[in-house]
Amino acid sequence: MKVAVLGGGITGLTAAYCLSKKNHQVTIFEKSAILGGLAVGFKQPNWKWNLEMAYHHLFANDYDIIKFAKEIGFNKIFFKSPQTASLFNDLTIHPMDTPIDFLKLPYLDLFNKFRAGSVLAFLKLSPFLSLYEKQTSEEFIKKTMGKTIWIRLWQELFRKKFGDYAGIILASFIWARINKRTKNLGYIEGGFQSFIDYLAKELTGLRVNVLTSYEVEQINKQKNKYKITGHFERSEKSSEAFDIVVSTLPTPIMAKLTTNIFSEKYLEKFSKLKYLHALTLILESKEPLLKKTYWLNISTLQIPIMGIVQHTNFIDKKNYGGNHIAYLGWYLKREDKLMQMNDKELLDFVMPHLEKIFNFQFSIFKNYETNFKKQISNFYTFRGPFAQPIFDKDFVKNKPGFITPAKNFYIANLDMTYPYDRGTNYAVKLGKQVAEMI
Repeated sequence: MKVAVLGGGITGLTAAYCLSKKNHQVTIFEKSAILGGLAVGFKQPNWKWNLEMAYHHLFANDYDIIKFAKEIGFNKIFFKSPQTASLFNDLTIHPMDTPIDFLKLPYLDLFNKFRAGSVLAFLKLSPFLSLYEKQTSEEFIKKTMGKTIWIRLWQELFRKKFGDYAGIILASFIWARINKRTKNLGYIEGGFQSFIDYLAKELTGLRVNVLTSYEVEQINKQKNKYKITGHFERSEKSSEAFDIVVSTLPTPIMAKLTTNIFSEKYLEKFSKLKYLHALTLILESKEPLLKKTYWLNISTLQIPIMGIVQHTNFIDKKNYGGNHIAYLGWYLKREDKLMQMNDKELLDFVMPHLEKIFNFQFSIFKNYETNFKKQISNFYTFRGPFAQPIFDKDFVKNKPGFITPAKNFYIANLDMTYPYDRGTNYAVKLGKQVAEMI
């Protein structure tokens, strides 16, 4: 049968691979010129490896992508144990990798540490329970760990990640974060784009038709066929009929394209879903922004950044021309002032805050503030729409599922990774699951 896969991210590529193995005739429609979706990478002339526009890593228990990589003959995944830490009001960076690190935190007394540690251990070992969907993360943490733990450890992290929505995020989110995390983190030789390119090459060998720079404008149903209408850049519209459609597009985009397919009642529930958009600022510099830490959570109001990821404290700088790479990340509403800034304005906005952090770390060096600004050789920005769904009660009631009211029209997008955060592992899992249904 002829199958249209909407979206050339890892979910779409995986679905296309599995469907072609089942002897379906598959066409992928991707709006961007490059495959990869939110995992897409870029490369500078003096770099050996690609770099993701938004920070990525794997967990040791990301079995779906690990197994799939072996299945297709891709053997370039490796694991290391970089340091993760949190930055608090006194601008001190505290490692947060082990129970001993937690016990060393100076902001909590022994009772609160024991209480919080016990709950974290329970979350790590607990299966998913319905009670996690009956209360918010704030309510759960205050009840189980105590108000002090919420204020000193969690409150600012939730505000940084979810903004105005921080108070309505279900406890299922905090369960998934703790349950999933591993000390060992994985990466891919050449960057995640090397995995994407390898998979795309496999698809070519399987005669999958991959259309990049193609924007789908409309989907209509004619008898038992779906008519996909769209165009390449600067080209006239074209149409093609398919027996089956698999949409891996973000739910709001899919909803706009399917007004001629689905009823208003069905599409109305998707309008109740809320999202934040991803913004990353990537700094390329001669010296590292963080001494040892790979992943730094910002747990203070003083610094208006969600987190800093010093990529080259995980992956060797030799792969990026000998320069260090650091990500600054946010999840924001579309109308947020940071989303409206141009690249230079965003860099100017964060520099005073970075100076506070890095002068504190490198105080032994004179005039480090000036030196640090001079260390930055290049910077890049990325804006990803609908990157962070808001896991509230409305989300649980209205999130999409694989099966839709229209026969042979399927959905497999990253909203369906709930309660886990989005990631390449679940993108692979969704692609395989939807292919099994066809």
